[in-house]
Amino acid sequence: MIRVQLDISSPALRAGLRALLSSDESLKVINDSLEEDLEADVVVTSAPHTSSSNHALNTSNELATTSSAATLFLSDRPLNAREMRRVSRVWGVLPSDASAEELTASIYALAQGLIVGTSTLLFETDSESGPLSHGPLTDRESEVLGLVAKGLANKQIAVKLGISEHTVKFHVSSIYTKLNVTYRTEAVREGLRGGWVAL
Repeated sequence: MIRVQLDISSPALRAGLRALLSSDESLKVINDSLEEDLEADVVVTSAPHTSSSNHALNTSNELATTSSAATLFLSDRPLNAREMRRVSRVWGVLPSDASAEELTASIYALAQGLIVGTSTLLFETDSESGPLSHGPLTDRESEVLGLVAKGLANKQIAVKLGISEHTVKFHVSSIYTKLNVTYRTEAVREGLRGGWVAL
């Protein structure tokens, strides 16, 4: 059972989200629960529609310091991914018009420790922060990991990138070492957790 807290200021939006989530028996909205000892696994909140995301980051800071819950922001604007990784262990961002399937899938992913969101909201950059970090990986290794995440074999990756299969094997080996993993699946999982890969 995944416990979800709706930290939404709009009563209409909160009621709509509660109705959407109540159709899934594995999710429990705990806002109205009389059990005081329940702590949320995922907090769904709306990000403010201002030119900066400082308020969203303050909200995330409060959530991060008061609980270990993952945070799902509903926003039509990108959040500062670097800042979000700094203040929150697990977070996600979806557009405010996300479907019920996207919302529930995101809550399940967040409960498993993954960072989720649409590519435009996760990877769009602003002129102040520069491009999104690839973590410990080089640009080429990040590119290779992205293709591994799409299920491509080494030979297919080599053709797609215009490099030799031996070079792809070298990059994959380097990725394993940097991420401290042994298998492709583990590498993709770590890339998703770090927010360096999007599926």
